[in-house]
Amino acid sequence: MKNKSLVSITDYSKEDILSVLKKIEQFEANPNQRILKGKVVATLFFEPSTRTRLSFETAVNRLGGRVIGFSDAATSSSVKGETLRDTIIMVCNYADLIIMRHHLDGAARYASEVCSVPVINAGDGSNQHPSQTMLDLYSIYKTQGTLENLTITMVGDLKYGRTVHSLLMAMSHFNPVFHFIAPKELEMPFFYKELCHKLGITYYEHSDFSEEVINQSDILYMTRVQKERFTDEMDYEKVKNVYILRNKMLENSKPNLRVLHPLPRVNEIAMDVDNNPKAYYFQQAKNGVYTRQAIMCLALGIDI
Repeated sequence: MKNKSLVSITDYSKEDILSVLKKIEQFEANPNQRILKGKVVATLFFEPSTRTRLSFETAVNRLGGRVIGFSDAATSSSVKGETLRDTIIMVCNYADLIIMRHHLDGAARYASEVCSVPVINAGDGSNQHPSQTMLDLYSIYKTQGTLENLTITMVGDLKYGRTVHSLLMAMSHFNPVFHFIAPKELEMPFFYKELCHKLGITYYEHSDFSEEVINQSDILYMTRVQKERFTDEMDYEKVKNVYILRNKMLENSKPNLRVLHPLPRVNEIAMDVDNNPKAYYFQQAKNGVYTRQAIMCLALGIDI
């Protein structure tokens, strides 16, 4: 795992995942260190971000490194027509590590192939978001005490939701049962369902967001319907508020159930859920700093 990019969660084996979880635990216990002193990390966000960008930058600052980059592609030379290839090669001259978010599927993989320093994918289109997946796994592990044999219910935008795609692939190592709740227009893509078939993973598909399914779940993973992925606003309007989690719906859920969400939320989790002890999404976001500290140090070959 030394000096390597993290583009897809499949870049980590099961053993790698378990090793990273231990490193995250160490950083949660001691997040302020100087082990990135002298290192420069470039954050290239061609697509908007709040939590991912700020948690990466916080992670660098808490470890004594320095951050360069941009949070809006409009402030970069891409608006002048500069190619992604040229941007990446140029930034490689300035930084020890690149964190990149891009609207095109596969952009991070391409960047890692032309770059001379490690690249961490901070989200590429509807494809992958591996650092989010690792903080999701850590959140699941912290709240459940295990990753094995859990029932995970994914709700909302399962077609374009890169967080659920990455999480499904990561959890495939741990014998899960999945429930996929989505309207027809946003159902889990065939590729991921076929992967479950090949690996012998049980999954169920639903169009109704019922308490019966919630009550079977260990993890309820909510997602927003992503307006930016729709080319037709009418299609978005049809599905944007199709599933809303309300506090009352959790009354008979399992004591260990935790509600996760990669955030930002729009209307899919009502405010009355926030004070329920089963709501874990804000703590989940906090786990992002420790997770990204571990991932960056591993990518840079820094022993921790």
